[in-house]
Amino acid sequence: MRIVLVTVLGALMLSSSIVRSGAPQQAENVVLFTVDGLRWQEVFAGADAALLSEEAGGVDDVEALRQEFWSDDADQRRRVLLPFLWEVVVPAGQLFGNAWRGSEVRVTNGRNFSYPGYNELLAGFADDRIDSNAKNLNPNPNVLEWLNRQAGFEGRVAAFTAWDVFPFILNEPRAGIPVNSGWEPLDDVPLTPRQELINQLMRNSLHESEGVRSDELTFFAALEYLQKARPRLLFISLDGTDAGAHSRRYDNYLHSARLGDEYLKILWQTLQSMDGYAGTTALLIATDHGRGDAPDGWRGHGDDVPGSELMWIAAMGPGVAALGERTDTDTLTQSQIAATIASLLGLDYRAAVPEAAAPIEQIGGHGR
Repeated sequence: MRIVLVTVLGALMLSSSIVRSGAPQQAENVVLFTVDGLRWQEVFAGADAALLSEEAGGVDDVEALRQEFWSDDADQRRRVLLPFLWEVVVPAGQLFGNAWRGSEVRVTNGRNFSYPGYNELLAGFADDRIDSNAKNLNPNPNVLEWLNRQAGFEGRVAAFTAWDVFPFILNEPRAGIPVNSGWEPLDDVPLTPRQELINQLMRNSLHESEGVRSDELTFFAALEYLQKARPRLLFISLDGTDAGAHSRRYDNYLHSARLGDEYLKILWQTLQSMDGYAGTTALLIATDHGRGDAPDGWRGHGDDVPGSELMWIAAMGPGVAALGERTDTDTLTQSQIAATIASLLGLDYRAAVPEAAAPIEQIGGHGR
């Protein structure tokens, strides 16, 4: 069902790719794309042999999954799982987080789960008061609402997320930006025919979780908004990888990761086909937390799950030197992402929010 939906919506929405050369060294637009709870181990080595089983990974058809995702060569495995990341993003940009090769990215909030993670990522600092995933309005500022108040960005910042806690994480009433989350219908009237179709699909599809919308609906809603409203900062957050892991379905986890990679491809090709975005838009990709190790810890994360403080960050576009997979680097932190988004746009988030961590020099317009 999901593959059919992706194919139909992709055919409706994907324009031909027009890649322009000579990109400026400062972005005019940024898309932040997060994949909830996708482990760095799969990002850098593909499918984990220890989880291709019924016992550890909850896999019904082990041989079919092995044929789809397995290779004895780790480089090939990661390309099979995440082809766009490895064949396009990494050669044209940078990827951090391979702890096996001396490149660590760490969560600093000590909680290692979603609300504290997204607060750290978007506000630029950890907050001990945020100790649950409860729907409480976030007292902290975030880079989206700050950018929405800057000249040239007013009304051109938006978020589309699968998880319905994001209106609270982003404090939508205070931030004053559209945050479409969960199974919330699209309401930026007048709706386009594609938006009406997406609303119809949301009304008439199975809600496996009332708090989490399927990734394909979230992504294509964001893609249509991009083409309709032309935001300068767009935040897209998917959830399927986290859901697959928590339900001990390694097959769903891998398929969600690959779909997320396909969405990145569609997104990038669409951006390169649009005037005002081609050659001027940076893409920043990350996650909110890591997970534990195979064969048992991969299902969960938190302060009691070793390894779930490790994550990864990728970027490409203007302001990002093409240095590929980074090795033997200084440790980066999740808290650096907020200021990095602003820095890619030539702005200083820390001047307004001094407690925020510094931007990542290699991908934030410094130290090239």
